[in-house]
Formats: sequence, structure tokens, C-alpha cells
Amino acid sequence: MAKLTFDKERCKGCGLCVQACPKQILAVSDTQSNGKGYYVVVTTDEDKCIACAFCATMCPDCVIKVEK
Repeated sequence: MAKLTFDKERCKGCGLCVQACPKQILAVSDTQSNGKGYYVVVTTDEDKCIACAFCATMCPDCVIKVEK
């Protein structure tokens, strides 16, 4: 099973990772924000993650870490 880790303080909520995910398990949160006021990305169903790392590749701020 894959494990996704987000550095939420560096996330700007741009949504590029959300668009890149083939399993559509990422979303920009409506409630969780970081210290800068940006709504951050969260995982909706981590069990469906296939560890393709498309999300981490697309992130311009390198906030996503994918572990197998």
C-alpha cells in the first residue's frame, strides 16, 4: 500500500496534483488551510493510491512525498 505525505505549510492549493491523479483520490480541502491561508490538498481514499507519483511530479513546490 502506498503512503502519501503532504507538507501542508508549503502547499498553495493550486490543484495540479488533483488533476494529475489517475485514481482521482486527491482534492483541495474546503476546511483545512495552512498558516498562509491556502486551502491544502488532502487524500480522499489513500487505499486506492497506486504510488504512480504523478501528483508529486506535477507539484511545483515539491510538497508531496510518495512511499511504497
